Amino acid sequence: MTAVLTTPPITAAERCDRCGAQAYVRVLLASGGELLFCAHHGREHSARLREVAAEIHDQSDRLTSSTPASAPDGER
Repeated sequence: MTAVLTTPPITAAERCDRCGAQAYVRVLLASGGELLFCAHHGREHSARLREVAAEIHDQSDRLTSSTPASAPDGER
């Protein structure tokens, strides 16, 4: 059997290393470190991050999901 390492999903508690907003991008560095960025800073620094990253996990698509902001009247 082969072990597969997986990166856990980014949680709401994880914060951007640049500004403190909720993180949506996790960058695993080739040197072994990890950086977290909000969607804005992930996009702003994407070119440089691709140069130094072993892996980039971008979950910023969660910002545009079709989940309603509030529950329908029957579900409150």
